[in-house]
Amino acid sequence: MTPMPRRFTGKTVLVTGAGTGFGAETAVRAAQEGARVAVHYRSSAAGAAKTVARIEDAGGEAFTVRGDIAVHADVIRMAEEVFGRFGGLDVLVNNVGDMAGDQMSWRELTEESIDHVLAVDVKGTMLCVHEFGSRMLEQGHGAIVNIGSTVIVHGSARAPQYAAAKYGILGITKSYAQAFAPHVRVNTFAPGFIETETLLQRADWRSGRREDMIAKTPMGRIPGPAEVAGTALFLATEDAAHMTGVYLNADGGFNMIGA
Repeated sequence: MTPMPRRFTGKTVLVTGAGTGFGAETAVRAAQEGARVAVHYRSSAAGAAKTVARIEDAGGEAFTVRGDIAVHADVIRMAEEVFGRFGGLDVLVNNVGDMAGDQMSWRELTEESIDHVLAVDVKGTMLCVHEFGSRMLEQGHGAIVNIGSTVIVHGSARAPQYAAAKYGILGITKSYAQAFAPHVRVNTFAPGFIETETLLQRADWRSGRREDMIAKTPMGRIPGPAEVAGTALFLATEDAAHMTGVYLNADGGFNMIGA
């Protein structure tokens, strides 16, 4: 078995939405690689506590921080809490996002869903980048990884508000990559489909879409969240020191983006 790298020894990492799914696995992976980790959640207190327990059981250090990232006052409080607890912050992973998973067709679109998805994915991501990133700039270093999606390549006939929101994250990433350079790097990591518990329960995934996606993916499988957590974190490592404003995807070759 290949030994776990230790890319974050002595570093501090905050992962938003780390109570479940990809966020939880990213938080655990960061801890396995030596980081002290802040585990953010909004409503999944039990999930966040479980993530902290997994980290502590592995000999790591973690604590929870609660807040609604779409509320500016919450984000300010979160930033003060995390910076106060850690004495600084090396890495922020903006994982929180709503994909309108219950919507199975564009015909089901509602104004409420548009408002919610844009508030969480665009406004929430921007507020976190702004508040945590400005403090990173003051301390003189930092790396931010925004979790995007390959949905931007082809769009989404099922949930166009989700595609629009994830496209917005690219604008946030590029804008703050310029604003914070050269001391704080801001990049987007875009996974393809990841078999989280949420995806596994989705009606379309259980009625043939999974098999169709696998057939169209050159790598021939859909990964679990732990398999790509380390890839997302790569953007926050020293090996990525000359990367900022980047869109990096990991989708098993499904989209094959590029020139």
